[in-house]
Amino acid sequence: MFKKIASDALGLSDIGKIIKREDFDKTLSDDYVLHEDGEKIHFLIKSKTDEYCFTNRALIHLDGEKAASSKRNLYRYEYYQNHISNVSIETAGTIDLDLEIKFTLGGKPVSVDIDKKEGEAIADLYKSLLAISHLQEEGKRKLDSAEKNLSIAKDLINNNRFHDNDISNEFKETTNFAFEWFNQHYQNNTKKDFGDIFDRYIQN
Repeated sequence: MFKKIASDALGLSDIGKIIKREDFDKTLSDDYVLHEDGEKIHFLIKSKTDEYCFTNRALIHLDGEKAASSKRNLYRYEYYQNHISNVSIETAGTIDLDLEIKFTLGGKPVSVDIDKKEGEAIADLYKSLLAISHLQEEGKRKLDSAEKNLSIAKDLINNNRFHDNDISNEFKETTNFAFEWFNQHYQNNTKKDFGDIFDRYIQN
């Protein structure tokens, strides 16, 4: 018990290491990346029990309950379905050996301990996640505005009569137009591939 308390105090509990790009294919996470569909790993953190694999499309988390066990739980979080927010870094204290990067992913809090020697690289990941969160926030704002405008248009249509002899055609044209209009706004404001963001900020 006392060893565990000391480990936690010093940041020794399960410190992650950043995997070099040339070693990505030696990790378990690499097996679950959709390489066939153009998915690419941009940043990977590995500890004794976990792997956090940041691709252009998703965070792949291999969660190990115990360091001594080979069992892993695999979780995949698509960025477009799980927006990123509350990105922060907790720097290492005087006696700490680790720092933490924290963020919320689709409402789920994530906290990863990393060796404090990796601070410069973690700053690159921090900037990437922060930039993604800003783009997602702006996309959501535009999509919400489009949905609101569509609702206003719907009310205006409901308050007007269709021509008596052409109800079915006008209804069909109206609904098809509404679907295409909103679908176009969804496609324009829902980014699924953030490879360009990672390429901009990840220097190593």
